[in-house]
Amino acid sequence: MKKIWLGVLMSLVLSGCSSNGSSSLPFFSSLPYGVKLVEEVDVQPGKVMIPYSKYVLDNGLTVILSPDHSDPLVHVDVTYHVGSAREEAGKSGFAHFFEHMMFQGSEHVGDQQHFKIVTEAGGTLNGTTNRDRTNYFETVPANQLEKALWLESDRMGFLLGAVSQHKFEIQRDTVKNERAQNYDNRPYGLMWERMGEALYPEGHPYSWQTIGYVEDLDRVDVNDLKAFFLRWYGPNNAVLTIGGDINVHQTLEWVNKYFGSIPKGPEVKNAEKQPTKLPEDRFITLQDSIKQPMLVMGWPTEYRGAKSQASLDALAKVLGSGPNSVLYQKLVKTQKAVDAGAYQDCGELACTFYIYAMAPSGDKGNLAPLYHDVQNALKEFQDSGVQQSRLDQINGRAEASAVFHLQSVRGKTTQLAYNQTFYDQPDRTQTRLDEIKAVTPKSVMQSYEDFINNHYKVVLSVVPKNEPEKAVKAATFVTPKRTLPKYSKIKDSDLNYRTVQDDFDRSKMPPVAGSVQSHMPELYQLHFKNGAELLGTKATETPTVQIEIKLPAGERQVDASKEGVAGLTAALIQEGTTKHTMEQLQAKLDKLGSYVDFDARTYSTAISISSLTKNLPETLSIVEEMLFHPAFNQKDFDRVKKQFLEGIVYQHQKPSWLASQATRQVLFGDSVFARSSDGTIKSISSLTLADVKAFYQQHYTPHGAQVIVVGDISKSKIKKDLAFFEQWQGDVPPLIQPQVVKPLHGQKIYLVNKPNSPQSIVRFVRQGLPFDATGEVFLTQLANFNLAGNFNSRINQNLREDKGFTYGASGYLASNRETGAIVFTAQVRADATVPSIVEIDKEMKRFSQEGLTREEVNFMRQAVGQQDALTYETPSDKANLLSNILTFSLDEDYLQQRNEIVDAVSKSTLDKVAKKWFNPNDYQIIVVGDAKSLAPQLEKLSIPMEQLEIIH
Repeated sequence: MKKIWLGVLMSLVLSGCSSNGSSSLPFFSSLPYGVKLVEEVDVQPGKVMIPYSKYVLDNGLTVILSPDHSDPLVHVDVTYHVGSAREEAGKSGFAHFFEHMMFQGSEHVGDQQHFKIVTEAGGTLNGTTNRDRTNYFETVPANQLEKALWLESDRMGFLLGAVSQHKFEIQRDTVKNERAQNYDNRPYGLMWERMGEALYPEGHPYSWQTIGYVEDLDRVDVNDLKAFFLRWYGPNNAVLTIGGDINVHQTLEWVNKYFGSIPKGPEVKNAEKQPTKLPEDRFITLQDSIKQPMLVMGWPTEYRGAKSQASLDALAKVLGSGPNSVLYQKLVKTQKAVDAGAYQDCGELACTFYIYAMAPSGDKGNLAPLYHDVQNALKEFQDSGVQQSRLDQINGRAEASAVFHLQSVRGKTTQLAYNQTFYDQPDRTQTRLDEIKAVTPKSVMQSYEDFINNHYKVVLSVVPKNEPEKAVKAATFVTPKRTLPKYSKIKDSDLNYRTVQDDFDRSKMPPVAGSVQSHMPELYQLHFKNGAELLGTKATETPTVQIEIKLPAGERQVDASKEGVAGLTAALIQEGTTKHTMEQLQAKLDKLGSYVDFDARTYSTAISISSLTKNLPETLSIVEEMLFHPAFNQKDFDRVKKQFLEGIVYQHQKPSWLASQATRQVLFGDSVFARSSDGTIKSISSLTLADVKAFYQQHYTPHGAQVIVVGDISKSKIKKDLAFFEQWQGDVPPLIQPQVVKPLHGQKIYLVNKPNSPQSIVRFVRQGLPFDATGEVFLTQLANFNLAGNFNSRINQNLREDKGFTYGASGYLASNRETGAIVFTAQVRADATVPSIVEIDKEMKRFSQEGLTREEVNFMRQAVGQQDALTYETPSDKANLLSNILTFSLDEDYLQQRNEIVDAVSKSTLDKVAKKWFNPNDYQIIVVGDAKSLAPQLEKLSIPMEQLEIIH
């Protein structure tokens, strides 16, 4: 189920002290002409914050710089203070649509070149739109900073000269495909659109979703887009934030050079707050292709930054976050709901407090009793109130999260941009923590009385199609027909273009500024006498430690017909111990700000641990208790088993799951690799508590266990802290039985029925090889880079940018220790299903027969060869690297070996790999969609076809 995690992400650094800049200081006199220092915040030990300096250019552009020299990379973020809330009635979705257009090239950057240039530089990029802002960002090696600034400035100052009606129409199709994929063809996908229409009056900026309505997109043309750009995309409505390995003075020179000459746009004032009021309770119903009814209740509150926000956020956590929450205890643990929670969704203009609960599938999936249960839970909460100890847990989690979010340059940079845009205060970390600490039981209960108790709300019932009787009650509100203003076509002569006057040749892409050096972290090893091994590295950028313990207890070790027992065992271990309940353990972890999770994977069960360094001993004592003293209560087992069964029902409603399971069945037949890791309804239903205990006894052992440690801790200290693990004695786990996968012959179309689906998932799939780091699998990945491995790849450009069939198409290699698969996939318009198959086949055939172009080889070499700067940044990045080394017994310098292969591999070698692995005739074709309408069309391809029954 879709869960929305609230609150502002708190990216920080241990420091803080803000002071206004003074022009009398020597440094400030060296600022470029037209650049003014507004304030500078330096590191001050003992404070949680992000150091930065803030400047403003003469044209109104706000610039925030935050140096961080820990890794040779930079993150650039340009945030424009415009989202869907700035749209006109009848032109919904325009802010998001415009985000797409910003990647289509500008006057000095060719069509589709923005993605290509950044990718070739070894970087990553994207853009996002919400109700209140749109941002564009890239993370690149530090020597590529000037190039990133050139790209961002060109689309700020020179976009319109490259815009055309043809580009407009292609991106309009892409946005429609995005809406179909993420809203219309997704279970519960229209839930928030219905809530917005009921919560806000017509014309309120939040009454429509950011994606917009298709009818609005259909009635506009390219001049509407140009007018939108000229109104909102001026430098005076933007914040440019740069973090990472930067030279401040040089960066300001570049910023002024590329952005300083762009003229101001029209004045932009902050929109007035528009919290809404409901005249009555509104009950609405949405019939959807789902099996588990969903209850959503929404109360209008205030707006982002209001004094009530911190207390309402705390109320949401008390009511609906984690196993100690009211709704979990009253609804989920009692098995009245599959899932339940609460959160406050805050925007610049208005906020809404939500409570949701998912009913079970089948006869018990009736929302009226569940609605009554929610009301009773709220009444009990009102009578009992909230304890300070619960708020202490929330504070502990918030303070630790503040430190964890310091680990990424992107995270810190994004927060600076966000806070400057909405608060004119780039770093609000300490402010936010102070607000959280100031929350009291009294203020929480007051917020409940002020906004929830006896206040009007919207109640949405999402029920299976043709089962309206499962709603809370008959709908009392139906979204009225939209009253749209008459559309007035904008003439080109109506547009007030702005001209940029430069004193340099902007058509010349900046050169790379020297080279960057990425350094493999220094590693240490420990080999325990009990058969476990540890690989670690010290990382001192934040006072945190991340540990992953992998036990030989994965789904691959599960006996036939017991599928799902590994996951069930991992879940049940987290339900409490013989010494403490789950609630008691979670309360301790929350107060420490620590995370512990048991997760069953293919070959292992991973125990993931994140902790502040100072709290690691206490955190590990909780892990020790969970690992060695699980309660394994029958009552907990029955409840968790039921949750697993409902989880299977939920997952199996998704088209993406159907496509993945079809891929497993088609490629791997009767072998264990055809199994879903979640198990099936049949296998989970047959499991008993005795099965869980037996699996725990056999497979929870240190023999063959692997431990990864990344963080601010020494080798000797971690050895001491893990003494309990080193002293653990266990038996050698049973060996995995080898599997034989039968080769496939001939080609066939496998059709999976998803009735009335507005989109189809099309896949070309074939068996591949087991994982290797530097062999044929790696070479095949390199060859695929230009076929379907990046945004500018042939298949994505064809289906998305040229034809407008899809929101995105890709290809990838999936492999484990024993086998592998190659998958090309796209979710396409239903009416483009057969044309998409034809186009994928055509691209694969041409690529496998003709090979790569010289340009493609060079592009791949540059893009893949410069990615190391982004490889080792965060503890999670380092942990993934170390995990691969242990899991696959790789050399510690295997990434360097890969780089040498990338540098040396010849076109002829890649051509041979492409010929061997990308011939479309060697692939099976999977289609997930409406079988009734698709079958006659697919038959015309003259490929044998069968309808595939998915194993549930």
